[in-house]
Parts: sequence; C-alpha cells; structure tokens
Amino acid sequence: MALQHLSVGEIVVILPAATAVFRRHKIDFCCKGDARLASVAEGRGLDLAAIEAELHALESPGVHAPAEVPDLIAHIIERYHKVHRREFPTVIEMARRVESVHQARAECPRGLADLLSRMFEDLEDHQHKEEAVLFPAMISGVGPVLRHPIGRMMQDHAELGELLAFMADLTDDFVPPDDACATWRALYAGCSKLDADLREHVHLENNILFRRFL
Repeated sequence: MALQHLSVGEIVVILPAATAVFRRHKIDFCCKGDARLASVAEGRGLDLAAIEAELHALESPGVHAPAEVPDLIAHIIERYHKVHRREFPTVIEMARRVESVHQARAECPRGLADLLSRMFEDLEDHQHKEEAVLFPAMISGVGPVLRHPIGRMMQDHAELGELLAFMADLTDDFVPPDDACATWRALYAGCSKLDADLREHVHLENNILFRRFL
C-alpha cells in the first residue's frame, strides 16, 4: 500500500499501531492529521522512504476503534476522559514538588505545573461539553447541525496540540537529567503518558468519530 499520498490521520485509521512510529518522529497525527505524509516528511526534512518502511513493517495492527458510534463514545469516555481525570492531578502535584525542590537547577522545568493545571482546566471544560451535549446528540443520530460544535471541539484540540508541544519543550522531550530524583523521573514519565494518551484521544475524535458527522 502506498502511504505517502495519504494524510497521517488516514494512516493511523488504517494502521492504529502507526501512532508509535509517528510519535517517534514527532509527526502530529491528531491535531494536524489532515497533512499528507509526503508533505510532512518534506517539510520536516525526514526520510520518507524510511518512515514508510517502518509503517509497512508494523507487526501488529494496533487497537482498532469500535465500529458503532455509541461504543466508540463509551470507549473514549472510559479509556481517555476518566483516565485524564485520574492522572492529571497526580502529575500536577509532582510538577509542583519538583519545581519547589529543584528551582535552583538550570534543568528545572519552571512553569510546568502551571501549564499542566491550565491544560487540565481546559480539558475538564472540553470533556464536560462533549459528555453533556455533543456525545448524546451523536448517539441520538443528529447529523449536520453538529458541524459547528464539532468545529469548536476541533479548535480546542488544535490549542491542546500547542500546549503539548510546549510541555515537550519544558521537559526536554520527557528526558530527565541523569541525576534526577525519583519524583522528577516519575513526573516526566507521567507527562510522556499524558502526551501519548491525549494524542491518541484527539486522533480518535478528529479522525474517526467527528468525521462520521461532517
């Protein structure tokens, strides 16, 4: 299958395990999923042939999204919405501890706790709107009238993508200093998981769920 002419979002729909390849090459498959793989590779100076080879070599197709809208929505809420609500407070608390204890160090991720707090506050508002209004409308079978609210949700996702990029910058791509304490290491591991979960979450909504109503 020739992948270079497909968008990165389309590729992840076909090959869910491609998320690992794209994350490794820092290719945004969620918020900028409409970009063609060839264009992304050219714009970033990446080896297109090598990336295609990695994609074709995937041994597992990954976890496919449920086919029916109600099942897909239930999966998104259970696997992502509830998990974000459990994990964000813990990571925010670790960030505050690391910033307080290691504030004199040059590698200290100053501002990370405030960034995470902003992300969580925005995400809570976003998820509430989906669960209270958008998702029930989708399950009821409403169609074209959802274009505007879906557009608003996708704009939120684009803004989240910018915050995720900032989080990666603050944490040196989630790589702690060699002599980092256990909390610092746990913080960066937690941030890395948040990044992965949020990108997969946005991908499921932007590239699969929302497209069924647009």
